[in-house]
Amino acid sequence: MPFAAGSFDVIVIGAGHAGCEAAHASARLGARTALVTQNLELIAQMSCNPAVGGIAKGHLVREIDALGGLQGLVADRTGIQFRLLNRRRGPAVQSPRTQSDRHLYRQEMKRRLEEVPGLHLLQGEVVRILVEEGRAAGILLHDQRRYEARAVVLTAGTFLNGLIHIGETRIPAGRAGEPPARELAAQLREIGYATGRLKTGTPPRLDGRTIDTARLAPQVADDEPVFFSFLTERAELPQILCHIVYTNPEVHRLIRENLHRSPLYSGQITGTGPRYCPSIEDKVVKFPDRERHQLFVEPEGLDTREVYLNGFSSSMPLDVQLAMLRALPGFERAEMIRPGYAIEYDFIQPTELFPTLESQRVEGLFHAGQINGTSGYEEAAAQGLVAGINAARRARGQEGVVLDRTMGYIGILIQDLVRRGVDEPYRMFTSRAELRLLFRIDNADERLTPLGREIGLVDDARWARFRGKYASLARLQAYIREKTVNRSTPGWDGLPEAVRAAAGDGKALAHLVKMPEIRLRDLRPVLEGDGMAVHPLLLDQAEHDCKYAGYIRLQSQDLERLARRKALTIPPGFDFESIPSLSREMRDRLRRYRPASLLEAESIPGFTPAALTALYLSLEVLHHAPGKGPGAPAQEASE
Repeated sequence: MPFAAGSFDVIVIGAGHAGCEAAHASARLGARTALVTQNLELIAQMSCNPAVGGIAKGHLVREIDALGGLQGLVADRTGIQFRLLNRRRGPAVQSPRTQSDRHLYRQEMKRRLEEVPGLHLLQGEVVRILVEEGRAAGILLHDQRRYEARAVVLTAGTFLNGLIHIGETRIPAGRAGEPPARELAAQLREIGYATGRLKTGTPPRLDGRTIDTARLAPQVADDEPVFFSFLTERAELPQILCHIVYTNPEVHRLIRENLHRSPLYSGQITGTGPRYCPSIEDKVVKFPDRERHQLFVEPEGLDTREVYLNGFSSSMPLDVQLAMLRALPGFERAEMIRPGYAIEYDFIQPTELFPTLESQRVEGLFHAGQINGTSGYEEAAAQGLVAGINAARRARGQEGVVLDRTMGYIGILIQDLVRRGVDEPYRMFTSRAELRLLFRIDNADERLTPLGREIGLVDDARWARFRGKYASLARLQAYIREKTVNRSTPGWDGLPEAVRAAAGDGKALAHLVKMPEIRLRDLRPVLEGDGMAVHPLLLDQAEHDCKYAGYIRLQSQDLERLARRKALTIPPGFDFESIPSLSREMRDRLRRYRPASLLEAESIPGFTPAALTALYLSLEVLHHAPGKGPGAPAQEASE
């Protein structure tokens, strides 16, 4: 018989990257919160690559931090190789990445969660979400403990009907060595959710002592690390050396000759895999003209010899995996600690969700992470943060918080998911952002920290630091607009020759910074001559704002247009039948997706430009009619 074990405001199911962020946010907002997982020692487990960030993913982590989230702080504290990717390209696409110590990352995340007042960690397998009158009311554990709640956040990762593939071998599991969540998956289907199957994979782990790294190309950490958190000032751990190796024709031959044994090509795997992080088998098959593929040899931590071979994800049988490995230069004696594998799992179409990530089917139930069809720790954590915020607000009877694509990458991620759905694992890219020059890593706090403060996640210390930073930035920007340099300027002799030549008899700093070949850092002798001691990262931010001012102005105008479309809200219960020029199909799409604004309607799959124009004109009439506004009832809109 179920045992009434307690009650909470919010219960979070699953302690992966989404679950940790959700529980942290919920408890920080004052909700009595429980985080439930099968194994408390595997909180924030890095099931695949022990790294955080990367192209666009680093943007997500910066935004999580700007809102008061946790992932950036933990990644900085446990980072063992920091690198800024796309350093030679423009600031809009530059993104931080760090190789993390896998063990320390879990340890640090758990430590920080345990320090949050009102957050309780529970161990157990959730077999059922309690639903009463269409509302999430708690959970039931396998051992019959029953916990009540006002809101539930489901972050199941790859555990829903998880199935591991290694060659012909199939192992039911949510992760290697952990059982899948079958009963919970069955309940979700009973509720009526539209489920599908996705697939991801991981490479073999190797004994680093058996790899001849002298034959590999070294990859070093950056001299000046770029961190994820706006609060981090220095690296806490020693920085390690990684290496690069390439596949060769022999590796490719082994793969081609054994494709019939690959579950990917034998028909054994039915789930769709990630397009942008394919297995090594997929790379060889889909790019037959490529003579080699780049792989990264990345240590898993400071106190282990275990190595992660990034780019070598495989579900081949064990003997084939080992033969492939030993065909790599420097890997002739390589020993495999753990084999690579593919894993299939259930996901629920995110079109089942509101933009708050609350389910449309079950009130008070929120979904976040891979259950929504995403890939990556960063995408999961971003969703977890939003779901945790809104679960806490739901438990208090408050309105939800919606981040949309006018605010940054988290908003783009969520809007893409809930409006378009997925047919393959979703990964964030900078190309998904129409206004990416406005959504840089250096201004994530400017865009989102005020919102984090308003919500209640940004404490007094962070807020004071934020205000101090932007007061300093405003002074610096005014200085470079007004300061003119010439031969008599203090610090002139310390300027690079190219800068002195460009300055001539006198030029404003802003004029010099706009030149492609000149950086604001080059002008530090002049700043220091005037007593302007400025952090290098603040110099970079001021430089970006100055150098790209024209483009930023154009994108700001685009942002204003998006904001106007966002302001054209669609009242609940709006009568779409009152728009005669809308076809039945377009009305059906509007009723299905229930957009809250014209901006949301734009992203509905298949919604035509003509239908958008008709909706726009109808909303304009509604919003500007005397005595009527965004909250006008449906019958008034049809008059």
